[in-house]
Amino acid sequence: MKNFLTFLFLSAICLVSAQKKIQPGESLKITYLKSSNGKLIENQDAIIVLADSDKSLISSQNMQTGKATFPFEQTIIYPSSQKTLQLGQLATTKKVSTIDSLSLGKQQFEITSETKTILGYKCTKAKTVINSNHIDIWFTTELPIKGSPTVLGANLGLVLEMNRNNTFLISASKIEKATKKDLWPATENISKTDLLSYRDLLWKSRFTTLKVFENEIINFSGESKSNDSILRFANGTIALRKVKFPTINHGSQIFIDLTEQSNGDAYDRTGSVFVIPTDAKQSFYDGLTNGAKTLPIYENGNGKQYQGVVKTENYSPLIELMRFFTPFGIKQYNHIQLKDKTWHDIVPYRQDISELHASLSNKEVWIGTFIGNYDKGGHKISLNITIHNEENQTSKNNFLLPLFNTTNVMEMAEQNYGTMFNHENGLLVDFTLEKEVKNAKLRYITTGHGGWENGDEFVPKKNTILLDEKEVFSFIPWRQDCGSYRLFNPASGNFNNGLSSSDYSRANWCPGTVTNPTIIELGDLKAGKHSIRIKIPQGEPEGGSFSAWNVSGVLLGN
Repeated sequence: MKNFLTFLFLSAICLVSAQKKIQPGESLKITYLKSSNGKLIENQDAIIVLADSDKSLISSQNMQTGKATFPFEQTIIYPSSQKTLQLGQLATTKKVSTIDSLSLGKQQFEITSETKTILGYKCTKAKTVINSNHIDIWFTTELPIKGSPTVLGANLGLVLEMNRNNTFLISASKIEKATKKDLWPATENISKTDLLSYRDLLWKSRFTTLKVFENEIINFSGESKSNDSILRFANGTIALRKVKFPTINHGSQIFIDLTEQSNGDAYDRTGSVFVIPTDAKQSFYDGLTNGAKTLPIYENGNGKQYQGVVKTENYSPLIELMRFFTPFGIKQYNHIQLKDKTWHDIVPYRQDISELHASLSNKEVWIGTFIGNYDKGGHKISLNITIHNEENQTSKNNFLLPLFNTTNVMEMAEQNYGTMFNHENGLLVDFTLEKEVKNAKLRYITTGHGGWENGDEFVPKKNTILLDEKEVFSFIPWRQDCGSYRLFNPASGNFNNGLSSSDYSRANWCPGTVTNPTIIELGDLKAGKHSIRIKIPQGEPEGGSFSAWNVSGVLLGN
């Protein structure tokens, strides 16, 4: 019996010794799994590291088996020369690579005296801090290879565990000899670029970008003309382009990116990015081509007529994607100097519009941008829409119905301002649902206007929303953070009290910002007739000045 136990003991020593030896040309394969907050992440793509005496490869199970979705990245690390070769597979036939000769050498660690055994190997603990994250790395030098599940620590030895902030763990689950099925990527005939360009290409390949406008001038001029791809209306204050959207998985994220610079206009102006629905007999496009007076008229008893602002049986109003406001003269007026003020050259606007998925996915639509201005130079804009696809999920909003939009985007073509709130009837829209809508919500955008002391731009006013003549929501839309955007506003007027015009709080907007939608829960709506009424105590006009409210609403649900 003693001889038998001695035999088993010696056999185990020989097995471990064999594991710790790598013959020339052989590689080891290390499989790593990720855990979050103590729980193994489900359905994960395991990290695979292949390593020999000269180099290591960071890959994954899906990459090794040809199941990875594009784009994906593999990294080859050469410890002796402290170089990494990063290989990006952007598409089936599109690859890019870069060599980083600096990052490995810059890594710094505190090697501790703590040890523990992982998968039979004695490991030492190293500590470091990366971007305020505390990271513990457990590595072994009992194998004649170096490697890591990330580039971090790849020069220490073989990293078998990595712990970030005691909340995220990457740990080796298996060490075995690599076989012919374990593939090192080809490194020949791949275009090379610098590290920053490589990262940019890889990042941009992760989402779809639809370019709508690039350095387009939105101005007021009879000389503004349409071309083959971009249509101009209302003396150049509207630019319109047809855009084809791909099929967008439910649960994906959709963003608008818009940038603006003054090209001559010094004032803060209302801007809107919109979609023209074409599902009804008549559309807003008909008004653009034939005149605002051809659009359906809304009247509420105040003696005025408002063109194309509410849904009717045969007409759908504009779907507003984003409401934005230009600052006072950014870029064009940056020559105006103030002590300790360094003006920005461009204002970026970025907004999540994922809830409007149903109006965009797999559709070809008219996308328009409006900036209300009376300047021949006007404004210069660029507009992209980005789609960040996720795995298809159960849709929370597969129903969308545009109900109203009082923003007079045809302001320079005789469309009236939204002054209907000076009457007790306010704005009323009647609509019919063919089927029940579950979890209905109103996507509501509101901003008040009237740019003098007593105008609604500078006076808080309560917005009340009624569903089927019952109040469901009310609030005072008001922005108090306008002073945060002072550096966007070089041409803003300055007052004796030490404030600039762009500092003042406003009715849900600031010069140089986006106005976010308010999502109003409406519950389940049964099939049949319904109504939405908006009431706002609009201020009285003074002399030639008057107040108006730009409100838009889209019904969402299942």
